[in-house]
Amino acid sequence: MKAWRVLESRTIVDRRWLKVHEQRIELPHGGEIDEFHLLETPSWVATLALTEAGEVVLVDQYRHGAARVSRELPAGVIDEGESPERAAKRELLEETGFASDRWSPLIELATEPGRNTTRAHFWVALGAHRVAAQSTEPSEHIAVAVVPARSLLAEIDAGVIVHGVHVAAILLAAQRGLLTL
Repeated sequence: MKAWRVLESRTIVDRRWLKVHEQRIELPHGGEIDEFHLLETPSWVATLALTEAGEVVLVDQYRHGAARVSRELPAGVIDEGESPERAAKRELLEETGFASDRWSPLIELATEPGRNTTRAHFWVALGAHRVAAQSTEPSEHIAVAVVPARSLLAEIDAGVIVHGVHVAAILLAAQRGLLTL
């Protein structure tokens, strides 16, 4: 299958966290799309942090797009020049005060490949333990929730955990035997 060919592209929104490109596309099988909007947002990391007691370190925070509080894996944007692993360690510590000495990559995903360039990098931190207080940014209001791993499936089913790619990462980790749901 051939890639689409960009005939024209112009940036119509250029902000810190979002660029929107309006493109005219030539389709490989013939025809064109006059106005395709490609979203460029920063790539980010999320961590499945597991304690020695079999608990998972999660965060609760309001998500405006969902208009509700969402329970999620600790996550955040990868800073320019920062590796995904370093960003994962930094975000876990900032958002929860937890750290770990045992890190491994879980998966890298395209969050919405139809229109968005963003990549999400998921990490697993084993033996996570609290080493500090939270150190969040002024725009963040985050509550830490440490829950038994076996409760995650029920929280997904109940709509407590609704972030789609976080759900995928949790289920993949379970399938790989990293946690028992």
